[in-house]
Amino acid sequence: QVQLVESGGGLVQAGGSLRLSCVASGRTFITNAMGWFRQAPGKDREFVATIKWSGTTYYGDSVNGRFAISRENAKNTVYLQMNSLNAEDTAVYYCAARKERYSRGSSDHRDYDYWGQGTQVTVSS
Repeated sequence: QVQLVESGGGLVQAGGSLRLSCVASGRTFITNAMGWFRQAPGKDREFVATIKWSGTTYYGDSVNGRFAISRENAKNTVYLQMNSLNAEDTAVYYCAARKERYSRGSSDHRDYDYWGQGTQVTVSS
């Protein structure tokens, strides 16, 4: 059974940083694209970042230049380093993975097959 488990969320002041982790189990995702999405209350799920199996990354416009996605294949883990946080970054952050091997990264949540339970990030202004 595939599981994605996020951690690292919490409360942080505006301008601060957090690093989210997502550990996958049940199968390896070395050859699969993985991504981060977020959802704030009353809003649609928003694309944050994705990383291809090759390490190529792509970011949403609202986080580009502030967030960085990375992966550690030996640990079947993907990270999201978040810097210069502001109140608009407050949301539940979800890790996701694509089932298809050698899949490209995607900003469309419908392209992802596996999802974590989410971790809350709250930025106080």
